[in-house]
Amino acid sequence: MTAQTVDTSKLWDMIKDIRFGMLTVRGADGHLYSRPMTTQNGAADQGGVIWFFMSRSGQPLADITSSPDVNVAYADPDSDKYVSASGKARLLEHPVKKQELWSEAAKAWFPGGVDDPDLALVAVLVAEAEYWDVKANKAVQIFKLAKAALTGEEPTDLAEHRRARMR
Repeated sequence: MTAQTVDTSKLWDMIKDIRFGMLTVRGADGHLYSRPMTTQNGAADQGGVIWFFMSRSGQPLADITSSPDVNVAYADPDSDKYVSASGKARLLEHPVKKQELWSEAAKAWFPGGVDDPDLALVAVLVAEAEYWDVKANKAVQIFKLAKAALTGEEPTDLAEHRRARMR
């Protein structure tokens, strides 16, 4: 499948209600590590950047600093929506953006609030994203999968699948 430059609104529509994304980074040992992270993006932040708050003293930030290539995966199995976004992560010193993205929920991790010295703002600059949006109901999905199993032909029209180039 060839990547196409597309409007990002479809991607944000799919992930706007998914609270956590699985951020995958490459560790210093070369292995891949995935961690659940709370996406901080608000309605005004639905372009090609995914925002996270992280601990300055934590391993994820150390990993990003040494190897900025990352992936963020979102899944909503109840709605059959899946998104995978890859790009480069970087630490930003941007007090105004921190304040804009701050929520009371973040206080659980950063009790000092938006001025907590351990609070780091990380931007993932999305280069490419891929999504799968299943439109068929479960009964139709089961029928198409059973038919494919019997005929040996790959099931068709189960999901909208697109790849989007952002940068």
